[in-house]
Amino acid sequence: MGQSLVKNYLHIVFSTKYRQPLIHPPYEAELHSYMGGICSNLECQPIKIGGYTDHVHILCMLSKKIALMKLLEEVKSHSSKWMKTKDHSLKNFYWQDGYGAFSVNPSQVDRVIRYITNQHAHHSKKNFQDEYRGFLKKYKVEYDERYVWD
Repeated sequence: MGQSLVKNYLHIVFSTKYRQPLIHPPYEAELHSYMGGICSNLECQPIKIGGYTDHVHILCMLSKKIALMKLLEEVKSHSSKWMKTKDHSLKNFYWQDGYGAFSVNPSQVDRVIRYITNQHAHHSKKNFQDEYRGFLKKYKVEYDERYVWD
């Protein structure tokens, strides 16, 4: 085959360190846009970015030119540094080391967009830990609870 053709939709989820509720207006929307810019610069087309006070969801198309780990390294490091410049109260803003990344069937992209869009309403009923456990169960990811949250 002479050409590499790739279309990988990914739903990526990660939280602030210790799940601290640090993502609030007016920086929330700016943070999501900033992260989208990082994704775009790495040729990972952002489709929807959203989240809640303690975590972020990114729906994007992973470029064939970059490893998932490199994308996350770039998004996390640059956005963390950016957040620290926004307010003195954010000087200790960090992302948790780990992340979840789940493939999305193209027929389910609209559903994931709606899910990310409705994060604030969703989290009035369910906390991040329960949400994340749900993803792990849905995608049949084996994990050890002792190592997921630290």
